[in-house]
Formats: sequence, structure tokens, C-alpha cells
Amino acid sequence: MRFQTRVLSVAVAGILLAAAACGTKDAAGPLESGPAGRVRFVNLINDPARNPVNAILESVPFGVALGYTATTPASLGAPSTAPYAAILAGSRTLVVKRTADTTVTLATITFPVVADQDNTIYATGGAAGGTVTSVVTTDANPAPAATETRLRIVNLSPTAGAVDVFVTASGADLTAATPDAAGLAVGTASAYIVKTPGTYTVRFVPAGTAPASRNTSVSLTLAATAFAGGTGRTIVAADRQQGGAPLQAFVLTDR
Repeated sequence: MRFQTRVLSVAVAGILLAAAACGTKDAAGPLESGPAGRVRFVNLINDPARNPVNAILESVPFGVALGYTATTPASLGAPSTAPYAAILAGSRTLVVKRTADTTVTLATITFPVVADQDNTIYATGGAAGGTVTSVVTTDANPAPAATETRLRIVNLSPTAGAVDVFVTASGADLTAATPDAAGLAVGTASAYIVKTPGTYTVRFVPAGTAPASRNTSVSLTLAATAFAGGTGRTIVAADRQQGGAPLQAFVLTDR
């Protein structure tokens, strides 16, 4: 285990220094000494007093001064801008600390890294000084065809509750639409949705809303966004930084 941790430390340090392209497959380059998975961290701690944060992975700095919705390694300065970092397979620990006072540990998150698997670690909760928790998703990242884009929805908004999600052309009538993700509970991710490349609006409606009421019951909208062919994206629904409404949605690059 000591040998694995030493290799991991070298690998993460290499991520901070080595050139890496934007594709998920290219993020694995810095680690060549054993089976590796790929890891991304997202800060969704709903407490301005404890933001920004530092992320420390197996005692190695993984991200510094990460504000609300910030991610790592993508937030690191060029050239380390890959969406995921290659990490040696095994049980791993990520510690989240307050940037302004690194003696304050906000969360300790233990998770498995599986060879050839991508994971996103979300630090969540913490509103009004509450407990910081975590959500870990497994991100399926096969290369999409040039004629399609793959979208996945993650609901991390306690205020929104369970939602039905519609990915449509801007202004499309939701009355007769079929949800692309139905009954998506807080803390869960949808299956991947395959769409033709184009510009889409993503709307969130309380789960089970009657079709005739959907258009007037939208609780969150991701404004018209262009999604290119051959790409994968995760769309995250979240509360505001202080917790509660107004809700917000943002897009993560998976591939």
C-alpha cells in the first residue's frame, strides 16, 4: 500500500505539471505504473463562510481555492486542464479543507477507484454551518459518434426535490413532451441521454407534474446551450451557494 500511495503521489504531481489534452482518454497519461481510474472533484458546499476550499487527494494537493461549482483538475492552470485526473486503482481518500484556514477539515471522503472507470466526487451540503456530505457518481465515457452528443443529468438540489427533466429545443411545449429523465431524486444521476448535436434548453419540473401544468411549473432552466457532436456532458442542478433558491444549473465536460 505504501508503494501504491507513493506512485499515486507521483502521478498526481505529474498531473499538475504534465501536458494533458481535453479528452478523457488523454487524462490517463501521467500514470503509467499500474491500473488506473480517473477522478474529478466538484465543490458544491452551500456555505460562503467555508468557501473556497482545498482538495487533497492521498495527502497530495489536488485543487486549491476552489469556489462554489469549481472543479478539479479542470480548474488547474494550463496545461493540466483535462476533465479527469488519472489515479491508481484502489481505495482512496479525498480531504476537503477550508482555504482560508487549512487546519479546518470540512469533509473526508473515501471512495474506490476502479481501473478504466471515471468518477466524479461532489462535496455537498453544509448550508448554515451544517454537515458537509458527498455524492459519488460513476461516469460512463465511451467515445460518442460524431453524429451524437451524450448528456447526463445529476440532481444535487435539495430545494428542487425530485424532478422530471426535459431536454428540448428552446420554447418547446412541454405539455406533450416525454421527460428525458423522470422522477430524478436528489443525489442521483440519470442514465446518459443521446441527442443529435445542436442547441438545447434543459428544464426541470417537479416530478409528477401534470402535463398541462409543466410549462408554468418549471423550477430551473439551463438556457439554450450548444452541444457539439462527439462530446459528453454532465448537467448539474444545484442550490445557490448559500443554499435554497434561486436554483442554478451548470455543465461539466466529460468528454
